[in-house]
Amino acid sequence: MSWPFLAVLFSGWLYIDAAYRGPNWQRWLFRPITLLLLLLWAWQVPEHNINSYLIVGALLATLLSDILRIFDGKYLLPSLALVFLSYILYMVSFLLPLQLTFYLPLLGFVIVAFIIVLAIVWTKLDKLAIPASLTLLAAFAMFWIAGEKFFYLSNDYNLSVMIGSLLLVIAYSIWLINRFRFSFSASKGLVSACYFIGHFFIVRALFL
Repeated sequence: MSWPFLAVLFSGWLYIDAAYRGPNWQRWLFRPITLLLLLLWAWQVPEHNINSYLIVGALLATLLSDILRIFDGKYLLPSLALVFLSYILYMVSFLLPLQLTFYLPLLGFVIVAFIIVLAIVWTKLDKLAIPASLTLLAAFAMFWIAGEKFFYLSNDYNLSVMIGSLLLVIAYSIWLINRFRFSFSASKGLVSACYFIGHFFIVRALFL
């Protein structure tokens, strides 16, 4: 196993453990530390290009979003805006160079899944209906682009970013449902695992 994977795994586990039974300082500390480790790993790419810079920018936006979430929802709107920005940066990175085909089963899955998740939480979003919905749309669009590139090119890079973006969509969808519709104890572990591993797969793609 590579040291970045072990470092992210250990730091992410400390965060998940703190989310359930640890002190708040441990939770506040290890979530941004895990993202910082991923950011530093992404910066170590032997040769940077526009794609790698966009991924680094997305990780930085995610890190800033996580820092804002420390304040218990006080800055939820700016945090969502940064998550939206990170998904857009990821999506543009996956899109370049522009080589796409329309794989209808994937497009149909994305549309149906987006509608289902939005329908579950829509009536509970209240004032956050627009930003939360746009962020969800950006997440599914990011996954769709990654999936289209994989089905078009079928290489290891695109497989890694497709898996990573799918995990990020799952993480955000579970977070939305848990926060706005109904909460369940397993959500923290599921969201955190999908969140950290999703970013890991995207950064990993830079080294393939």
